[in-house]
Amino acid sequence: MLKLYNTLTRKKEEFVPLDSKKVTMYSCGPTVYGYAHIGNMRTYIFMDLIRRVLRYDGYKIKGVMNITDVGHLMADSDDGEDKMEKAAKEQQKSPYEIAEHYTKAFFEDLERLNIGRPEIIAKATEHIPEMIDFVKELQNKGYGYETSDGIYYDIAKFPGYGKLSGAKLDEQKAGARVEVNPEKHNAADFAIWKKAEKGHIMQWPSPWGMGYPGWHIECSAMSIKYLGKKFDIHSGGVDHIPIHHENEIAQNEAYTGEKSVNYWLHGEFMLVDNGKMSKSLGNTYTISQLQEKGYDPMVFRFFCENAHYRKKLNFTFEGMDGAKKSYERLLSTLYMHKKSSAAAPAEVIEKYKTEFNNAINDDLNIPLALGVLFTMLKEPKSCDIYKTALEFDKVLGLRLDKARPAEETAAVDVPEDVMKIAQQRAEAKKNRDYALADALRAAAEEKGYRIIDKPDGYVVVAANE
Repeated sequence: MLKLYNTLTRKKEEFVPLDSKKVTMYSCGPTVYGYAHIGNMRTYIFMDLIRRVLRYDGYKIKGVMNITDVGHLMADSDDGEDKMEKAAKEQQKSPYEIAEHYTKAFFEDLERLNIGRPEIIAKATEHIPEMIDFVKELQNKGYGYETSDGIYYDIAKFPGYGKLSGAKLDEQKAGARVEVNPEKHNAADFAIWKKAEKGHIMQWPSPWGMGYPGWHIECSAMSIKYLGKKFDIHSGGVDHIPIHHENEIAQNEAYTGEKSVNYWLHGEFMLVDNGKMSKSLGNTYTISQLQEKGYDPMVFRFFCENAHYRKKLNFTFEGMDGAKKSYERLLSTLYMHKKSSAAAPAEVIEKYKTEFNNAINDDLNIPLALGVLFTMLKEPKSCDIYKTALEFDKVLGLRLDKARPAEETAAVDVPEDVMKIAQQRAEAKKNRDYALADALRAAAEEKGYRIIDKPDGYVVVAANE
């Protein structure tokens, strides 16, 4: 029985889909004005884990993820520059060229991290007619009103506003993150359609003149188009709770007249050195940058999976180094199971399968599931253990089928005195003192370690691996 923490109800609930065999799910995708950073990618790993657990439990999935290529303003407010336009001006390209470049880079990162694509990828610019129709319907129902610069959603007309974040309407008014527009009914009313200024690059004809959609209306229009007026799951990062997702609920439920999403799932922030990660602070990293520093993308995925999705995760390179060693040790241990011809008792395998299943179905407790995997690998070497690990990897997505010998992973923690011997041997080889090099290799083996030469140096592994 799968249980998920529903942000809307603030508790873990048994997951009961609208259709017993198929799950409908919408996931907030990227705004493609720059490269996604590792904090963004943690959210997409979370999205992928939801989908993998659902499939492991036997469900089919109809998933949608948006690509925001218009309408997302710099401050997530109703004023200022569109993120796409700003990037286009800075890079002297068209917004469409910017979108194409960074969308391609985004999907390359998903591939590197073994994150599956949702079944439907919906670009905002390809759904302008649906958004216009949505805005017109909100107007017709009395939720939208026109001003000189756009169409705004009147949050006072929606009594449930704030139910996702827990904020009260009065607090929303007082804490509105935009300067007071005298034409607004309330300071926290938000734009669902903006009238374009003359120099605005991205604009479309509408009943209100040339303009472009508000950021929040995009997800409402596209989710309902593909998933219907009511669907099972909406996922995203916790940063979307107070504004974007709150506004989506207001739009969807005003449009449909009923609850539109049953389960709201949110992944927590990633910190850097215990501080906030943001592009404006200049402390973000991309997957490509991690690769340049010698970290396989699977190491980053493994690093993320060692923390529960609802816990903040502190990124440090020391933490990544630890994850790298642990992941490499995982692969080398799996390789020894793979090469074994021995069978494991059926009851042992079933025990671990049950424990793994219980972990993943308890609000995606992937750290506990990894613990089950590591405990299982301590069993006597068996190809059955390896096959079971590959079953588990349908959820974990760690490419465990790439299991390889220890000498190909540099996977062990080596004592300092042994590393000194290895360094002395490398120096001896450099000086062409091969007799000393052989003696040092033997000295390392006496201590239980092997030195293996590689084209770019050497690795030290345990002698029994």
